[in-house]
Amino acid sequence: MIENQTRRGGFVPQGAATVAPQEWGRLEWMIAGSEGNSDVLTVGRCFIQPGRNNPVHHHPNCDEVLTVIRGRIRNRVNDDYIEMGPGDTISIPLGATHNAVNIGDEECELLIIFDTAEREVIGE
Repeated sequence: MIENQTRRGGFVPQGAATVAPQEWGRLEWMIAGSEGNSDVLTVGRCFIQPGRNNPVHHHPNCDEVLTVIRGRIRNRVNDDYIEMGPGDTISIPLGATHNAVNIGDEECELLIIFDTAEREVIGE
């Protein structure tokens, strides 16, 4: 028997995310253990200003899926670099060192999803 692992749930309207300002942009958290609406996932958006980048970091407890919503980035995963634009998606495995550089001239928006409700970050 497969156990249903969807726990808590809830609706997060536009503009109701928890905003975490960064010197390079901001993170917005909609779904997470800390938000009280999931025991199994973290879902957020990452906004990076033109010419800026988030720090090189890794997640010791989860995989990450990143989809570009708006703008263009150069994404580093370990020693590989890939340019991404709207609609492009990448899966970043647990422990992989990564970051993103906004290579466009507009703010980029990324949808970020983690397979844990309590994402850990080293290097951010």
